[in-house]
Amino acid sequence: MKSPSLLILLLLLLILSTTAFAGASRDRTQFGHDITVRAGEETDELTCFGCSIKIRGQVNGDVTTFGGSILVEEGGKVGGDATAFAGTLRLDAGTSLGGDAAVFGGRLQHDPSATIGGDVTAFRGGIWIALIFGFPFLLLGAFIALIVWLVRKLTHRTVPVTA
Repeated sequence: MKSPSLLILLLLLLILSTTAFAGASRDRTQFGHDITVRAGEETDELTCFGCSIKIRGQVNGDVTTFGGSILVEEGGKVGGDATAFAGTLRLDAGTSLGGDAAVFGGRLQHDPSATIGGDVTAFRGGIWIALIFGFPFLLLGAFIALIVWLVRKLTHRTVPVTA
C-alpha cells in the first residue's frame, strides 16, 4: 500500500511544476480590460475580448481582439498577425507588423510609413460580423425548429370523430 505522504508529495510537485511553466509565459488574455504594452516592454501573444490593445513596445506573436481595437503606436512592433473582429486596427507612423493584417466588421487605418509583412484583409461593415457569427446560429435555429416540428408531427394523436 502506498503512503499518503508520497501521493501528497507528487500532487504538490505537479502543482508547482505547472505554476513554474505558467510563470514563464508572456502571453496575455483579458476580458473587458484593456491591454497596454509600454515602450521597452516585450510580450508574446495578446488576446482581448470586449477590450482594446495599445502597443508601444514589442509583441513577438499574434494580436487578436473581439469587440475591441488594436492600436500600434509609434515605435510599436508586432511580429505575428493582427486580427480585429468588430473593431479598428490602426498602425501609426514608424510601426511594423510582421504578419497579416485582418479586420472583420471594422476599419483598417495605417500610415503609409507603417510596414505590413503579410496580406491585408479588411471586411468593412457589420454585415460581415452578422454573416460570420449570425449565420451559423440561424442554421442551428432552423435545425432545432425542424426537429420540434418532426416530433410534434410524429406524436400528434388523431381523435376519431363520432357521428
